[in-house]
Amino acid sequence: MTVNKLVEMSTFVAVVDAGSLAAAARRLGTSKSVVSSRLTALECRLKIALFHRDRQLMVNEAGLGFYEQCVSILNSVANAEDSMQSSYAGFSGNLRIATPMVLGLRYLSPILTEFAATHPDLRLDIRASDEFVNPLDESFDLIIRAGRIPDSAVVAKPLVSNRHVICASPEYLERKGVPLRPEELIDHDGLFYSLSQNEHFWSLPTENGTQRFGIKSRLRSDSGFQLLDAAKAGLGLTIMPTFLASDALASGELRIVLPESAPQGSVISVIYKPAKRGSKQINALLELLTVRLGSPPIWDVAISKLLDGPSLI
Repeated sequence: MTVNKLVEMSTFVAVVDAGSLAAAARRLGTSKSVVSSRLTALECRLKIALFHRDRQLMVNEAGLGFYEQCVSILNSVANAEDSMQSSYAGFSGNLRIATPMVLGLRYLSPILTEFAATHPDLRLDIRASDEFVNPLDESFDLIIRAGRIPDSAVVAKPLVSNRHVICASPEYLERKGVPLRPEELIDHDGLFYSLSQNEHFWSLPTENGTQRFGIKSRLRSDSGFQLLDAAKAGLGLTIMPTFLASDALASGELRIVLPESAPQGSVISVIYKPAKRGSKQINALLELLTVRLGSPPIWDVAISKLLDGPSLI
């Protein structure tokens, strides 16, 4: 029987990335038993165990070394196909993209739609979610993410700045008062983003470095849209990226408070593996995103034009 080594490698990489046979099977669109049999066949052919099989499946030292080689080989194969497709047939095949939920729906969606319309032979597979995506995950060709990039084994191209503001509705501020110092937050209701904020305090910059300031928890959610609705409804103060708050700030539904205490911003980056560095598809999409989002980004420009007070740019 002919052994498809690339299929075995892809299955092995998917199991390491996913952390379990069941999760890998879902990513690969096959059954858990098929994934298990492929791993068994691979280990028998290599004559070495690639995982610790105690209470849970964990890649061992030999498996980790093999994983890195498999990733390199699979990336080289994908890169070779991309190069041939780009050179002789225009953009075609699949481009798998992971984007943040709110940024994706509000700003990236029309840009990705434009890119797909421009390249009719290219199939885009887009996942919009705020859940963490491993930059080395073979399920995606590129990831768009805000914040620090912890893995030096990937390429991260800065796209736009990601600023944050502390804001609330005019009705809330009229009812509870406008905080003039971070110490006054203890008397206010807070709306917390559960994926990155402690629900008892905010970490804010001061002259003496970052400090924690207590604020009462009124609502917490992993949805930026939920926090936006709650803030506009007058439920409390919230820390929000300007790409999410810009429309409400420009319309007057939200107001910025404590501008000098706004948390330090980050950068929204496009992330991909080094083997994809020469991909014409990725480079073309990166160029389109850069042009359409602008520098400074279009949402910060809109806020600065429509709001009285200091510029956010």
